[in-house]
Amino acid sequence: MKLSCAVALAGLLLASVCQGTALGAEPAVWQPSPGHTQIPIWPGVIPDVQSVPGPETQTQGAVTNVTRPTMTVYAPQGKSTGAAVVVFPGGGFQILAMDLEGTEVCDWLTSRGVTCVLLKYRVPSAPYVWQCDCRPHNKSISTPSLQDAQRTLRLVRSHATEWHIDPRKVGVLGFSAGGYLVAEVSTRFRTRLYAPIDAADQESSRPDFAIAIYPGHLSMGENSIALNPHIKRYITPQTPPTFLLQNEDDHVDRIEDALSYYMGLKAVNVPVELHAYAQGGHAFGLRPSKLPVSGWPQLVEKWLGTIGMLSE
Repeated sequence: MKLSCAVALAGLLLASVCQGTALGAEPAVWQPSPGHTQIPIWPGVIPDVQSVPGPETQTQGAVTNVTRPTMTVYAPQGKSTGAAVVVFPGGGFQILAMDLEGTEVCDWLTSRGVTCVLLKYRVPSAPYVWQCDCRPHNKSISTPSLQDAQRTLRLVRSHATEWHIDPRKVGVLGFSAGGYLVAEVSTRFRTRLYAPIDAADQESSRPDFAIAIYPGHLSMGENSIALNPHIKRYITPQTPPTFLLQNEDDHVDRIEDALSYYMGLKAVNVPVELHAYAQGGHAFGLRPSKLPVSGWPQLVEKWLGTIGMLSE
């Protein structure tokens, strides 16, 4: 296996993709469960189109070579709270863990009366040049992925009445690289990264709240809480309230990533809540274990109540 293939994934998911491709596994395009439909987020020409190594492929819940981003809407079960969450799966900006950090998350959110919008954003991300510790070097942002995130938030607000959503309760939740995308879309909402194409683009792309679970690429290095300057320069008091969670023994995206962003938000008085655990590793999603970190969804629900997004 090539080093770049191993480095791009924050965990074992990319290994399964690389292995499946090497063995000649038949490519399969990701599809949501029956009753749900992927909606293209760009009706015509997609901005900043980039070449990818091959066709879109799914292997064991991991998707790569996404060139046509989509969103899939999961309606709340029972009574709607009016809140909506756009979910960004992780995968090192090389793949998307669409089940572990996508559909399983939507199952939880919809069970709590929250509309879930699962974004299949463009990967792999050519603007990134990766070092072996999976931190960005030279290039500042993943422009196509962030364009997709901004567009999706605007689309959700434009459909608020149809989908029974309060446009003032639209947030984001991301894992690993998706957690970095949470920070980007939370801080760069004043910067329009693509030309408006329809009425939806008159809506705001600022999330009303943000949740980053084991986020990556935020600190400048191990044992340093210096914040990545490509995020730091855009933090303002208008950055949305943020929930952060990371484990001390996460050796893919380190505790410093959450700590650096926490300090950056605190410096400008953005409401931020940080939960740090000694054990739990990386890329666990909502899958239960004997460790206390498995209780993080309940912490998020409580936090959402304290900021007025859910009834306590």
